[in-house]
Amino acid sequence: MRFKDKVVIVTGAGSGIGRATARLFAEEGAMVVAADLRGAVVETVAGQDNMLAVQMDAGAEGDVERLVATACERFGGIDVFYANAGISGGASGIFDSTAELWTEVLRVNLIGPALAIKHAGPRIVERGGGAILCTASVAGLRSGAGGPAYSASKAGVINLVQTAAQQLATSNVRVNAICPGLIETGMTVRAFEYAREVGKEDKLGRLNPLRRAGAPEEIARVALFLASDEASYVNGQAWVVDGGLSSSHPVTRQEFGKPAF
Repeated sequence: MRFKDKVVIVTGAGSGIGRATARLFAEEGAMVVAADLRGAVVETVAGQDNMLAVQMDAGAEGDVERLVATACERFGGIDVFYANAGISGGASGIFDSTAELWTEVLRVNLIGPALAIKHAGPRIVERGGGAILCTASVAGLRSGAGGPAYSASKAGVINLVQTAAQQLATSNVRVNAICPGLIETGMTVRAFEYAREVGKEDKLGRLNPLRRAGAPEEIARVALFLASDEASYVNGQAWVVDGGLSSSHPVTRQEFGKPAF
């Protein structure tokens, strides 16, 4: 019960990482406000007395303000905000991406977390401190893991948490990012379903040393650690959870026990 009597907001909680994290926070005793643009967020909180579902747009300032107000009115404050909501923006390259696509991806993926910090940060300070988490991505570290708009937005998230950690200095509010690798979420589900249909599920995640994709629960456990007092000296960091994918430059992969060439 690491989060007993704590109030937690999780955006993008209608599926994938957000749903898994919201439920895990609730299991650990938190009062959880699960937010998502889609109505599926109601399924996340089904049967849970300590969870509340809210439909909202994580990139719209008015919606973020109302979300924070709802948590404070319902539960008395906020201790943790996990800005997890995001969109992929598709697979368009730089030369065929429209300005409208870039604007929407940045609005949700980067401005959304900035709004979460802006509106939730002061409320967390009022409670004596806590944590803010943002979902970035290995795509924000270097190229090769997402489209250009998505990758740029996630690189921005990494810098955002570093900047926010500095601006919240002495407040006892820690700000960190998580950089997932390939995880089955609402954004990647089509790729996973296709791989299963054609019998190539074993190919998913094959480029990392663990040779598999990750599960939402594996990211959720990292999120809970970073939000807990166990991570009291972790601040302004981007934690990579990708099976080791980003630990190497592209090479011919060596099979365990066999020569590389």
